[in-house]
Amino acid sequence: MAKTVFPESELIINGDGSIFHLHLHPTQLADKVILVGDPARVTLVASHFDSKECEVSNREFHTITGSYHGKRITVQSTGIGCDNIDIVLNELDALANIDFQTRTEKDKHRQLTFVRIGTCGGLQSYTPTGTFIASVKSIGFDGLLNFYAGRDEVSDLKLEQAFKEHVGWKAFMGNPYVATSDADLLNRIAGEDMVRGYTISCNGFFGPQGRRLRLPLAEPKLNERIESFEYDGLRVTNFEMESSAIAGLSQLMGHHAVTCCMVIANRVAHKAESNYKADIDTLIEKVLERI
Repeated sequence: MAKTVFPESELIINGDGSIFHLHLHPTQLADKVILVGDPARVTLVASHFDSKECEVSNREFHTITGSYHGKRITVQSTGIGCDNIDIVLNELDALANIDFQTRTEKDKHRQLTFVRIGTCGGLQSYTPTGTFIASVKSIGFDGLLNFYAGRDEVSDLKLEQAFKEHVGWKAFMGNPYVATSDADLLNRIAGEDMVRGYTISCNGFFGPQGRRLRLPLAEPKLNERIESFEYDGLRVTNFEMESSAIAGLSQLMGHHAVTCCMVIANRVAHKAESNYKADIDTLIEKVLERI
């Protein structure tokens, strides 16, 4: 059977042979990838490396590949939101699994490991600022996975239905999906010192996360219903904006993924910590040791 050839309009390759948005060449990608939102945090993560082999920047996408205690690691910034995750994961997967010369899929699948290090808002009294949270499952409000075949096969449909019934989900907000982190990777990264729970990935920072400034909310009591939701002994522990797309796309593509975040705002206590650089560095060190 003839292989599918990905045309120029679908797989855009720059004149120097690098992938369109990330500007990376296939040889510059490690099997272990740390994803961060902030381009400046790439530099912070890489400051722990023993050596650095390459550094590439384009728009919000900043990449450094190097070595940490004998492990080759790429740290990649994504910017904010699941729409950016769609770009980053598809291009990283293309670097790993598409031959850029023939524009066809490689015969042997290369499996990548993704660990997102981020910040989030805590939704329970037991997740105050400074808490490290590992996402067991991520409930995506963003709708990204709904555009891909196989969405239902990699989603926890029972949890999805239970969540929608509990919070009184309105159809006009789009259909949420539930993506699951890789179990072995979750256990290795979370260890015994991270809180485990369900994470909600929102398609915005204000209204979708129940923050009201000048604009009134369509569902002003939604956060209260989310905070009381419990399924299989776990609660929704935090809001952020990327983990569902990372977990869902990774499952579809055959990669391993997990998200771990530090709480910088507790929505129940109405407390926030803007000076969190030292604490996030502690989380970075844990991930580098465990990835």
